[in-house]
Amino acid sequence: MITAGDFRNGMTIEMDNKVYQVIEFQHVKPGKGAAFVRTKLKDIKGGGVTETSFRPTEKFPAARIDRKDMQYLYNDGELYNFMDVETYDQVALTADQIGDALKFVKENEIVKMLSHNGSIFSVEPPMFVELQITDTEPGFKGDTATGATKPATVETGALVYVPLFVENGETIKIDTRTGEYLSRV
Repeated sequence: MITAGDFRNGMTIEMDNKVYQVIEFQHVKPGKGAAFVRTKLKDIKGGGVTETSFRPTEKFPAARIDRKDMQYLYNDGELYNFMDVETYDQVALTADQIGDALKFVKENEIVKMLSHNGSIFSVEPPMFVELQITDTEPGFKGDTATGATKPATVETGALVYVPLFVENGETIKIDTRTGEYLSRV
């Protein structure tokens, strides 16, 4: 059991038959009255964010989130197919379950499946990926204002803003959490 006074960012709790992740928390001690904890909680399966206050002594069961490495195989038009790298079991998920998680992931790459009580609710891509640029405008000499960028399409179809010196066919490193260009490879 976790008390509200012990909340930390990223912690997961069960409340009202739902699983929530603590996004923000703040311990408040007003001049009069009892202290309380103001929180922002994200419903992990539904995606909604709620703001709630708790007494610091309120207790909640910790939610157990399982993370498992799976290989992204292919998309057949409506379903995204994954394979467990240990047991070779296959799982198919819909586009609604995936969201934007596979925007920077190529086929045959390893991702993490997040599940609670056996039901998969999210996919985590690797933190950094290396992708080839398929389409970008040429950069011109003299167009080197500080931090100037241009749009580029990578091999997965995602759009990334890159520096002017990056050309078609080059491989770049991308941070999947923010979608930002990091470096050339």
